[in-house]
Amino acid sequence: MSSYSRARELGSVFISTAARFSGKKTSCPTSTMTDIYESAANSLGLFSSPCLTKVELRLTCKGISDRDALSKPDPCIVLKMQSHGQWMEVDRTEVIRSCVNPTYSKVFTLDFYFEEVQRLRFELYDINSSHNGLKEADFLGSVECTLGQIISQRKLSKALLRPGGTVGKAIITVSAEELTGNDDYIELSFSARKLDDKDFFSKSDPFLEIYRVNDDATMQLVYRTETVMNNLNPVWKTFKVSLNSLCSGDHERKLQCTVWDWDSNGKHDYIGEFEASFKEMRGAIDGRQVQWLCINPKYRTKKKNYRNSGIVILNQCKIIKMHSFLDYIMGGCQIQFTVAIDFTASNGDPRNSCSLHYIHPYQPNEYLKALVAVGEICQDYDSDKMFPAFGFGARIPPDYKISHDFAVNFNKENPECAGIQGLVEAYQACLPKLQLYGPTNIAPIIQKVAKSASQEVHTKEAMQYFILLILTDGVITDMADTREAIVQASHLPMSIIIVGIGNADFSDMQMLDGDDGILRSPKGEPVLRDIVQFVPFRNFKHASPAALAKSVLAEVPNQVVDYYNSKGIKPKVPSEYQSSRPFGP
Repeated sequence: MSSYSRARELGSVFISTAARFSGKKTSCPTSTMTDIYESAANSLGLFSSPCLTKVELRLTCKGISDRDALSKPDPCIVLKMQSHGQWMEVDRTEVIRSCVNPTYSKVFTLDFYFEEVQRLRFELYDINSSHNGLKEADFLGSVECTLGQIISQRKLSKALLRPGGTVGKAIITVSAEELTGNDDYIELSFSARKLDDKDFFSKSDPFLEIYRVNDDATMQLVYRTETVMNNLNPVWKTFKVSLNSLCSGDHERKLQCTVWDWDSNGKHDYIGEFEASFKEMRGAIDGRQVQWLCINPKYRTKKKNYRNSGIVILNQCKIIKMHSFLDYIMGGCQIQFTVAIDFTASNGDPRNSCSLHYIHPYQPNEYLKALVAVGEICQDYDSDKMFPAFGFGARIPPDYKISHDFAVNFNKENPECAGIQGLVEAYQACLPKLQLYGPTNIAPIIQKVAKSASQEVHTKEAMQYFILLILTDGVITDMADTREAIVQASHLPMSIIIVGIGNADFSDMQMLDGDDGILRSPKGEPVLRDIVQFVPFRNFKHASPAALAKSVLAEVPNQVVDYYNSKGIKPKVPSEYQSSRPFGP
């Protein structure tokens, strides 16, 4: 069935079920219905535009003003991309303490589409030293450009536009590099011993920087480790970089490595340096250690008995083959799509035209629009087209007790609905039978889907990945339990999409992104990976379904890949995969 035909059939469901629920006869201008069909059809071609290439962006900044006379700024840059008129955060750099000329080790990897104008905004913040979040940070200004401009110039420098529109003295420089050929990643584990002590009253606080030496002899920061405080024998955390970032695919390319003693004023003390190459690092692949003498050239020249300033050790080098989303899908991985709908009293009486659950005789409400826009994409990756649908926040028959995870079709043993049409029909059929109540608790739904996803973990195969779509009209009331549930779910093959319906103040929902960009449980445990995407529907109220779907689903392919790659689970090759269930029409 063509996208247009499927959308037309879906539109018929909206009309017929709306008439049945409202008791009104339906008559709809042909042009109006055509618009509905076409907008639904547009959402089906969401990922039809192929990514031309992937690019890595690196950032530096010079000349940040001291806003605080007693201390230097702690700068962080947030990258945002414009999507259908809205600026959406993509990622952010690390915070560099007490620095007016930061060079960031964080690398932004973006898909480049030649046929699209991809507008970017780089926002500079001075982060509160005791709080890593943006709420208490000082906004210093921003730079806007397109990804095409960066790629065409390879290195783009622009003056910071300060709040109020004035041009500041600070300059942000963005460098672009295409990811070509080998997109494997390298996992490295470094330590050191007997480093020079640079502090009088305590031991050195060492960190390691790795630079790639380019063909033109310039140096590009590849990675900066964390600082290990008060330790001359540091063990730095294992980190991962792309082979392209490390050496541009050239295994013999020179790498300049420097060890520093961190100081709070930003004037770090030089300990020593050494040269390496990926060819040398590969010696640690078999579990053997590779060592380099850390040398301070000045000491070697001036001190007769100078030997070294310590020894840096590579304890592990692991090559990680990065598989793509298509590799997993073509290897038989199915997307298990589940919907959870908010039936709390704040939605309003469904019989009232002001209710968010009101079934209009001619067009779907916001719940249906969001459900269809996202569901139409996900259903193409599920062979049996059977989707579980749950409700929360209502009193349900027969005893009308409050429930936060009831089956919308009232079949506890089999909550699945046949296709998107089945979801629509089950939703509309259940409305007259419910008593909308409250509160808005979503942790039980997350835990229910997580239980199913946890069973997939034991197979150690890439066969099922779960997407939970939560549609809610208000800020959730079990935030602590929800945060805990999300942190636990981040270990599972699962993503969560939350769409805010209506005009409520959803600002508190940003807590799901964490104060420092990382969601944490009430006990402080961080998410293993980012699995939550929250968007208010009102941002897309006047856009096509494709706009909403693209916004909430754009990260899913990367989330699928990140999960399976992190677990070392390879996709099956298509010839090995035989579906146990026939694909639907």
